[in-house]
Amino acid sequence: MTTPIISTTPDSEIVTSRVVNAPIKIAYEAWANPNHLKNWWGPAGFTNTFNEFDFRVGGKWSFIMHGPDKGNYPNECEFIKIEEPKLIAWKRHSKPLFQVLATFEEVNPDKTKVIFKMLFESAEECNKLKPFVVDKNEENFDKLEVELTKMIS
Repeated sequence: MTTPIISTTPDSEIVTSRVVNAPIKIAYEAWANPNHLKNWWGPAGFTNTFNEFDFRVGGKWSFIMHGPDKGNYPNECEFIKIEEPKLIAWKRHSKPLFQVLATFEEVNPDKTKVIFKMLFESAEECNKLKPFVVDKNEENFDKLEVELTKMIS
């Protein structure tokens, strides 16, 4: 049985979007292929160790984010919806609990709009993280753009 994507309202979502200079298939690949994802996932200065990346509905994504100064942050996720090349969704099983919905929209053959939504059960849960993650999500997109440039060249 698959986990449904939770219904949210704008006050229980954190949304970051960016138009990137990459075709939709390459933008999607940067998220779907662990050899690319590990290079850019996380805020500036963070690196990753991927323990498991089973890219299918019901598959697990287990990894550790290593902070730039100190700290290792274990993450346990489960993919809940995949629609190549338009959508990837996962549910976190480690705290803080939320779902992620990443969508990809072709702007033109060389540009893709990527929308990254963090979906929370309540506005209260969302507001606990919002002050910390909005800028960090932008840093994540900055790193994504660097990886996309490498993938295209």
